Amino acid sequence: MIVEGKKLFPRRPDQHKVGKPLIPNGLGVIYVLFTTIYLFFVYFTGIVGPSNNVSAPLTLAVCILFGGFMGLLDDWIDLKWRFKAFMPLIAALPLIYFAAESGLRTSISLPLLGVLQFSEAYYFLIIPLIVMIVTNTVNQLGGLNGLETICPSIILIGLMILSSSYILMIVPLLVWLILAGFNFQGKIFVGNTGSFAIGMTIASFAIITDLKLSLIISILPYVFNSVLILLTIFLIRKRASVIFNGKKLYSEHKRSLVTLVTYRRYLTERQVVIIISLIVASFTIFSTLLDFI
Repeated sequence: MIVEGKKLFPRRPDQHKVGKPLIPNGLGVIYVLFTTIYLFFVYFTGIVGPSNNVSAPLTLAVCILFGGFMGLLDDWIDLKWRFKAFMPLIAALPLIYFAAESGLRTSISLPLLGVLQFSEAYYFLIIPLIVMIVTNTVNQLGGLNGLETICPSIILIGLMILSSSYILMIVPLLVWLILAGFNFQGKIFVGNTGSFAIGMTIASFAIITDLKLSLIISILPYVFNSVLILLTIFLIRKRASVIFNGKKLYSEHKRSLVTLVTYRRYLTERQVVIIISLIVASFTIFSTLLDFI
C-alpha cells in the first residue's frame, strides 16, 4: 500500500517465493482496529448485555488490543522470547476479573478423567496459563502464506459453533477471513500483530464462553508444534528450517510441524498449509462433536 509516495506498511521478503518479493507486513492491525470498533459497538448498543456488571465485549476488546499491541512491539523491536512468553499474562487480568464476577465454572470436564475442580486456582493459575500457552503457540506456527491465518480461523469457527455468544465474533471472523484470503495468496503478511491478536482472541473467547475443553483439544496441534520447536532448541541448540528449491519445500529434520510434514518429501507451500490446516480442522471437529456427546 502507498500513501503520498510512502509505504503505509513495512515490507518483508517472502522467503518461499522466487526472487523473495517484498510483501506488506503487519496488516493484522486492521483486524485489531475493526474488531475493537465492532466490540465497542456491540457493547454500546446493548446487543450483548453485561453479566453481573461485567461486559464480555469490553473484556474481549481489552484483551485483543493488548495482544495487538504486544505483536506490534514484536514487529518493531523483535522482542526476546522470555518477554513474549510472559507478556500475555497481563492480558489475563481482565479475564480473571470477568470469570470471577460472572461466576464462570472453575472446573474442566475431561473425557475418561472426569471433572477436575480447580476452585480459586482456576482464576490465578489456569486462566493465565491458558492465555500464555494459546497466544504463544499460535504465534509460533507460521512462516508460510496462509498458515498463520487459516488455522486460527478454523479453531475460532469451531468455538463459535458451540457458543451462544457467537455474535461477538461475527465481524472479527469476517475481517480475519478476508486477511487470510490475501495472506494465502501471498499478497500480505499479518505479522506478529495479527498472530498475537488472533491468539489472544481465541484464548479470551474460549474463557469468556466457558469452552475450555474444546479449546484444549483444538489447540493440540499448536502445542505439539511448540513442544517440538522448544525441545530441539534446548536439547540440540538448532532451529527448524525448510529448504526451498524454487518450486517446493523440503526438510531433512523433524523440528516443527512444518518440517515434520515436509520431512524427506517435496511439497508446495500451499500443499503444506492445506495439510496442516486439515490436521487442525480434524482436532477442531473432534472437539465440536465431543461437546454434543
